[in-house]
Amino acid sequence: MYDQPRPNRATPAMTFDQMLERVRYEGAYPTRERAVEAVRTVLAALGRQLTGDERVDLAQALPVEAAFTLTAQIPDTRHLTGWGFVKDLAERAGATPAVARWDTSAVLAIVASLAGPDLLARILRRLPDGYAFLFGQAELRRPEPAAA
Repeated sequence: MYDQPRPNRATPAMTFDQMLERVRYEGAYPTRERAVEAVRTVLAALGRQLTGDERVDLAQALPVEAAFTLTAQIPDTRHLTGWGFVKDLAERAGATPAVARWDTSAVLAIVASLAGPDLLARILRRLPDGYAFLFGQAELRRPEPAAA
């Protein structure tokens, strides 16, 4: 079973068209179609990595079309680091890692603003290291357990 957006959800902060225009601006994409492609590939990849309440809550914060792209993915059993996420996205999209990194940043910057600081913090706690930078946040190191 995969998560679907919960019924009776609040109206997202922006429409899918507004989200696409923001991604197009952030990514400096020449066409709307290129922004659509970036949004769909990045959200599908994120949907394979994110699970639990954070996945459902993020879907609620996104426009419906974006939420369906995120939740239509079956979560992967491999938990990729941020760099692994970019490399996997590049492989699946047939792009270079640099293009995949660019697309990821353009899309996830908008996703971060839609999620808000509290949900974003929960998402980053659930994901392995390396994702904060992809969302446009500082990567804070987790404290290492003291040696016995």
